[in-house]
Amino acid sequence: MADYKNFTVETDADGIALVTWDMPDRSMNVFTEQVMSELDSIVDQVTADVAVKGAVITSGKETFSGGADLAMLQKMLGLFQKENSRDPDHAIRLLFDNVGRMGQLFRKLETCGKPWVSAINGTCMGGAFEMSLACHGRIAADSDAVKMALPEVKVGIFPGAGGTQRVPRLTDQQQALQMLTSGQNLTPQRAKAMGLIHEIAEPKKLVAAAKAMIKGGLKPVQPWDEKGFKLPGGPIYSAAGANLWPPAIAILRRETYGNYPAASAILKCVYEGLLVPFDTGLKIEQRYFTEILRTKEAAMMIRSLFVSLQELNKGARRPEGVPPTKFRKIGIIGAGFMGAGIAYVTAKAGIPVVLIDRDMEAAEKGKAHSDKLVSEQIKKGRAKAEDKERLLSLITPSADYADLAGSDLVIEAVFEDSEVKKATTEKAEAALKPSSVFASNTSTIPITSLAKNSARPKNFVGIHFFSPVDKMMLVEIILGKKTGEKALAVAIDYVRAIKKTPIVVNDTRGFYVNRCVLRYMSEAFKMLIEGVPAAMIENAARAAGMPVGPLALTDETAIDLAQKIMKQTIRDLGEKAVDPEQMKLIDTMVDTHGRFGRKNGKGFYDYPEKPAKKHLWPGLKDLYKQRNPDKIDYEELKQRFLTVIALEAARVMEEGIVTDPREADVGSILAFGFAPYTGGALSYIDGIGAKEFVRIAKTLRKKYGAEFKAPKLLLDMVEKGETFYQRFDPYAKEEAKKAA
Repeated sequence: MADYKNFTVETDADGIALVTWDMPDRSMNVFTEQVMSELDSIVDQVTADVAVKGAVITSGKETFSGGADLAMLQKMLGLFQKENSRDPDHAIRLLFDNVGRMGQLFRKLETCGKPWVSAINGTCMGGAFEMSLACHGRIAADSDAVKMALPEVKVGIFPGAGGTQRVPRLTDQQQALQMLTSGQNLTPQRAKAMGLIHEIAEPKKLVAAAKAMIKGGLKPVQPWDEKGFKLPGGPIYSAAGANLWPPAIAILRRETYGNYPAASAILKCVYEGLLVPFDTGLKIEQRYFTEILRTKEAAMMIRSLFVSLQELNKGARRPEGVPPTKFRKIGIIGAGFMGAGIAYVTAKAGIPVVLIDRDMEAAEKGKAHSDKLVSEQIKKGRAKAEDKERLLSLITPSADYADLAGSDLVIEAVFEDSEVKKATTEKAEAALKPSSVFASNTSTIPITSLAKNSARPKNFVGIHFFSPVDKMMLVEIILGKKTGEKALAVAIDYVRAIKKTPIVVNDTRGFYVNRCVLRYMSEAFKMLIEGVPAAMIENAARAAGMPVGPLALTDETAIDLAQKIMKQTIRDLGEKAVDPEQMKLIDTMVDTHGRFGRKNGKGFYDYPEKPAKKHLWPGLKDLYKQRNPDKIDYEELKQRFLTVIALEAARVMEEGIVTDPREADVGSILAFGFAPYTGGALSYIDGIGAKEFVRIAKTLRKKYGAEFKAPKLLLDMVEKGETFYQRFDPYAKEEAKKAA
C-alpha cells in the first residue's frame, strides 16, 4: 500500500488491514484536508485489494482524535466570505459542497463493501466519533482515559458529518437528543449501553479484539442500509414520538431561550432526517450545517471558545525567552476555603504542596477539604481510592513558614487585609530562595500596593482564582508595575499545569472580571429600586444568555460582601463612587433583615432544607413599589444587562487593563458566563457593530444614567469603522515577526 504522512497501513496474514492514525506534527490527531484525502485513498485501496478482508482503524497516540480541526472551518468561511461579495449563490453552493466532504467520506467508508472497525483507545471527539459511528464495528478500551462525545454544540455548530443521523438510528431518540444537544462525554460503559459501541476490551487487547470482530464475520452493512430497518425508539409518528417531541422542543427553549441556533438545528436534523431515507437525511443535515456555519453565533463561538481558548491554554501571553518552569514544590499560605481549594487543584496536577496556616489544626482542616472533594469524586465514579491516596500524600499541612523553603512558587490566600498580607509576605520571603516567585490571590487590593511589602517586587505577581477553585476554569494573572517577565511566565506555567485558563490583566481596582460582575449586579439593584419585579429581573438575565441571574449570583458571593465592597469603595473614592439608593438597598438587606445570602440561608432568595428548592424572598416586593410587568420592556431589560457589562469590558480595554481581546472574551465567558453565544463581551460589540452598539448605549444612557456612557475608544472605533479584533489585533506581533 502507498505511503502516507498521517497514517500507516499494515495488512496481517489474515488479510486485515490495521490503519494507524498518527499525525507526526500534532500532539493529537485531528481531521485536516490532508487527513481526509489520505483516508479517502485508504478506503479506495482497502476496497480494491482482494487480499484485504477488512480494516481496523486506531490511533498511534494516547488519544484517538480531537475531531475536526476547526481552523479548517474558519478557512471555509473565509473562502465563502470572499466569494460571497462576488457571487452569493455560488458562494453558498461552494460552502455546501465543502461542508459535505467529510460526511461523504464517511458514507463512502460505510458503503465500501468491506467491514471497518474503529478501535477507540482514548479521547474520541466530534468528527472522529462520527467516523467511528460510520464504521461497521466499534470497540473501546476499558479505560478512564476513553471519552466519546459530539461536543460541537458547545462551539456554536453541530455534528455535521452524519452524527445527527447515525446516533438516533443507533439509540432511542430521547437519549440521542440529550447527547447531541448537550455535547456530553460518554464513558465506554455508557456508550455501550446506548448502543453506540459494540464492545469494551482491555487496552492491550483492543486491536486484537477489533480484528476478531472482522474474523467473526462482521457484516459490512449498516443497520439503516438493510431492508426492514426499524428505529430503536420507534418512528417519529408514534405514541412514543408524540410523548417525546413536544416536550423536547419546550425543554430546549427553556434551556437556551432560543439563543443557540445550532441546538435548534439539531432537533430539526433529527426530526426531519428520521422521516426520510438515510442519504436524504444526510443532505438535510448538510443543508442545516451550511446554514448554521454562516451564523454570527457560530463565528463568534468558534473564535472564542475554540481558537482563542486553545491559544490561551497553550500560553499565548507567555513571554518569550523565559525557560519553562518544572514545579517541584508549591507553597500556599492560608488554608481557608480558597487556599484549601488551590492546594487541591495543585496536588491534583501532581505537584507537591505545603499548606501553611496559623496552627496545625487550621492547616489540617485545609487538607481535609481535599479529602472531602476527592471522596465525592470517588462516590461519583470519577476517581479511585488510589487517586485519593496519591493526592493527599502530596499535601503537607504546616504552621511553620520555614517549610516553604525550596518552593518554586508561593501563593498567599489569607484575609483581604493589607496588614495581614504584609506580615505574610515578609515571613514567606524570609524562607524563600531569591529566585522564587510570590503571588497574592487577592480579589480587591491592587497588586502594586501589595508588592511594596516585598523585597523583590519583580518576583511579585497576582494570581486571582475564582470560587469554587476546583470548578472555575479561569485564573486572572495580575501584573504589578514592577512585575517581571519571569514572574509572569511562572504564573502562566502554573495555571497551565493545573489545567486552567490564564488571562493577563494589568493592575486596577477589581481587575477585569470583578469590574464586569459588579456592573451586572449593580444593574439588577437599579432595576429592583425602579420597581421591576425580582422574578422578571432574573428571568431577563437568563434569557439574555447569563447562566445565573444577578440576584442569585449576589447571594452566592454574599450580600454582606457586597456591602463591604461598597463601603470600602466609598472610603477610597468618596461618596459619589456608590449610588446611595443601591447602598440603602444593600444596608436594608443586611442590617435590617439579616439577609447575607446563601451562606445564612437568607438573601434575595430563601434557601429551605432540601429537597425543597430555593425561591425568591417574597419580602422583596415590599421594599419598593412594584411596576406593572405588562408595561415593562422585557427586551430592554435583557439589553441593559449585556450592554452594561460590554461597556465595562470596553473601558477596561481603553484603560489598558486588558490588552488582548481574546482574554477579555474568554475571561468574560469562563469567569461569569457572559452569554456564550455572543463569543464574549467584546465579540458582543463586534457582532452588533460599534456604530449600532453606541447608538443603543446612548439610548439607554438617556433613560438610565451614566453607566451607559460609551467610552471615547468606542466612539473612535465608530469613526474609523473598526472592530476590537482589528483595533487590538492579537496576531499583529506574530505576523510582524514572520515578515521580519
